[in-house]
Amino acid sequence: MKTRLGRALARRRLRDSAYAFLFDPPPDDEVVCVDCETTGLNRRTDDIITLAAVKVRGNRILTSEKLDLVVKPGRPIDRAAVRVHHLRETDVARGLPPQEAVARFLRFAGARPLVGYYLEFDVALIERQTRPWLGIGLPNQRIEVSELFYDWRTRGRDGLYTGNVDLRFATILGTLDLPRLPAHNAFHDTVMAGMIYLKLKALLAS
Repeated sequence: MKTRLGRALARRRLRDSAYAFLFDPPPDDEVVCVDCETTGLNRRTDDIITLAAVKVRGNRILTSEKLDLVVKPGRPIDRAAVRVHHLRETDVARGLPPQEAVARFLRFAGARPLVGYYLEFDVALIERQTRPWLGIGLPNQRIEVSELFYDWRTRGRDGLYTGNVDLRFATILGTLDLPRLPAHNAFHDTVMAGMIYLKLKALLAS
């Protein structure tokens, strides 16, 4: 939802004026990296079990300004998902209700642009809460780090690079010579997305 008209229409549909801040001008040079771990990989039926976010201001990842929430899902966790993120039913049984977790995320992120890897998936899961509750999807600008990486690989070499671009998360980190934190942990993934974002922002600007 990037157009001015689209934002205006969404603001009119907003059901709770307490969240009108989502349409405020964002702070200068700030973004929020976001990641979710889930019960499975179906954006229409699976649920969030952890929701993490961290602010990036200028060229700094503000790990002291973070959100790291455990969420109680409305469905069982798929066994294949447990093997990936190692979160079991007992680990999330005392988690926050999904709407409360998303409300905390909205207050944390505000109107800042959202940054992530496969961000479309995370946003879709968050919007499954916001649409029936607030009447809107997320109006925030979205920055997909794999798209930035693709732009750098294809445009950052005077147009000479013509091969396929491997957009796997580990490949992006390795190519950019960035450290890899333990994977499939929502907070670690937000920090790594932040590192990728800052590195590519600098490379694309040079």
